[in-house]
Amino acid sequence: MTALFHTLISRSLAIPSGQVERTIGLLKEGATIPFISRYRKEVTGGLDEVQIGHIKDWYDKLTEMAKRKETILSSIEEQGKLTPELKKRIEESWDGTEIEDLYLPCKPRRVTRAGIARKKGLEPLAEIIMKQSERDLDTRVRAFLTDEVKDEKEALQGARDIIAEWVNENEEARHSVRGSFQHTAIITSRVIKGKEEEGSKYKDYFEFSEPLNRISSHRLLALRRGEAEGMLRVSISPDTDSCVDRLKRLFVKGRNASSEQVAEAVEDSFKRLLKPAIETEFSRLSKEKADEEAIRVFAENLRQLLLAPPLGQKRVLGVDPGYRTGCKLVCLDAQGNLLHNEAVYPHPPQNEKDKAAAKVSHLVAAYAIDAIAIGNGTASRETEQFIAHIPYSRNVQVFVVSENGASIYSASKTARDEFPEYDVTVRGAVSIGRRLMDPLAELVKIDPKSIGVGQYQHDVDQPALKKSLDQTVESCVNLVGVNVNTASKHLLAYISGLGPALAQNIVAYRAEHGPFKTRKELMKVPRMGEKAFEQCAGFLRIQGGENPLDNSAVHPESYQTVAFMAHDLHCSVEELIASKELKKKLKLETYATETTGMPTLLDIMEELDKPGRDPRQSIRVFSFDPTVNALEDLKPGQVLPGVVTNITNFGCFVDIGIKENGLVHISEMADRFISDPTEAVSIHQHVKVKVLAVDLGRKRIQLSMKGL
Repeated sequence: MTALFHTLISRSLAIPSGQVERTIGLLKEGATIPFISRYRKEVTGGLDEVQIGHIKDWYDKLTEMAKRKETILSSIEEQGKLTPELKKRIEESWDGTEIEDLYLPCKPRRVTRAGIARKKGLEPLAEIIMKQSERDLDTRVRAFLTDEVKDEKEALQGARDIIAEWVNENEEARHSVRGSFQHTAIITSRVIKGKEEEGSKYKDYFEFSEPLNRISSHRLLALRRGEAEGMLRVSISPDTDSCVDRLKRLFVKGRNASSEQVAEAVEDSFKRLLKPAIETEFSRLSKEKADEEAIRVFAENLRQLLLAPPLGQKRVLGVDPGYRTGCKLVCLDAQGNLLHNEAVYPHPPQNEKDKAAAKVSHLVAAYAIDAIAIGNGTASRETEQFIAHIPYSRNVQVFVVSENGASIYSASKTARDEFPEYDVTVRGAVSIGRRLMDPLAELVKIDPKSIGVGQYQHDVDQPALKKSLDQTVESCVNLVGVNVNTASKHLLAYISGLGPALAQNIVAYRAEHGPFKTRKELMKVPRMGEKAFEQCAGFLRIQGGENPLDNSAVHPESYQTVAFMAHDLHCSVEELIASKELKKKLKLETYATETTGMPTLLDIMEELDKPGRDPRQSIRVFSFDPTVNALEDLKPGQVLPGVVTNITNFGCFVDIGIKENGLVHISEMADRFISDPTEAVSIHQHVKVKVLAVDLGRKRIQLSMKGL
């Protein structure tokens, strides 16, 4: 079975079977996707995280399908209906739909009209009618009249019910109807009577229809949300006449009374059984496809957000802006520890601008603040302008930071554990400040669905969404690597091979014994076995430790190789890292072994060039147009600076410094045709946009990036 899986996966993903087999072997041994892609390139043939993820998904899917097939075969065998031919077909099929079609005639079901007719002894009559060769049908029908079957009409109805079920269970019939759905199905929505006002946000879908095979994922998810909220009635229908005609050509074989009964049963089967079943199937499949697309967009947005440029270890003043409740200020040290907090009231109704300015200036000087992080929520623009015009005694950079999810964090158990003595406003301001220092380290504490970069994230398959987002967070954390002596348990939990329990043990060990001096010391952490150490060690950094390689992505299993290189050059590892000239003298092929090939050696050299480097870009200061503070300030034709805040498959949303974000439709994103918005923009990208239209009533802004 395993060899068959390798072949099937290889064929589906166009990856050589040997690479698939070796990758699955590593996964079965407990290796994680980040570890395999980074440290087992020789084994996998250089497969990346995406390819390894696809292999794992396919293997899991086939394993589940194999279990389902066992259940089906067992069920059919118990009924005494398992023929050698049926068994062979089920065993050889790896198409879920085909397997369920083969099982359908034997599937235990609740009471049906056909079942009732069988109990009345009408199946032989159905068989006679189905042959369509009986010349005197009326006489044959009368032979089936009993106390339970009162007249000919009831007998024929029962026989038709049985024939309708046969048609529904016929593999060829289901293929035929599926084909019609695939090519001709139209998805239609209508507003439910009396819901016009309540469901006004779905106005575009009150009278809507579109070919199912062309509808975009965001439209389909909007329809399904409207349906779930009881505002819309949604249906999927193929070309009914051509469907029924094809079914009749399959089953109607003559022009006699029996044929007429079969034709009637076929129409009933399509309307009552086949169409609803296949509609449900296509509804599910189209939803799965839309979910897949929405999850893909969400995961890519999340990746970009998590890998946003960090300010680094600087002293930060975090500001959670507000009007009536004031602006909450927090001073953080370079490690993100809270040193001081208080509130100022520079905006209406208090208008204590001078007093607030003096306080901010004093805090910047007293705590040697390097940068100020302002949340982008209510009163953000006014606060930014206020902060930017204060004279400071030192050079201070001012940044506006997304506060999506900060309120979720501030009310969470994580925040309460970190700051039990402070209220939600202080915790929120701390989160804003820390996001500037290291977005990744702070955002891992928040449910990804609350970060504000999704599309219909509450409408898609939740387990599939969680799996994708968890994999994305894990991938980003391991790509960047973490400082084992400063990382929170939340960040450590995403490191390859760790998880929440080991992450907590590392933090507890660190608190008791002080900072780790070497990676090897991790083996002293309770429950840290050799396998877990192998998986996590390369992603954990120790700055200023005993071995310089401990602050790099070089895995401890390769330390000996680096030592050989230094020995051959008559220098220390530190000298090898520091000297480009020394590294140029190395002939890498001489260090290749069965387990350490050129891919690993090239990775080692890259790390020795820049040990412990952060793969994220450098942060840049950004300023909005000072003349635009509200929706009413916008005029068509204005060109404004903005920041991309969210990407969907129909365009992107841009923050131009007011409460409402503007939409750049995909058709307005570039001077060339693009099919995917990520071809043109990324999350947090600084862009120039032109105002096309402003709808004050619906608070909508249409923007364009063409020609800019």
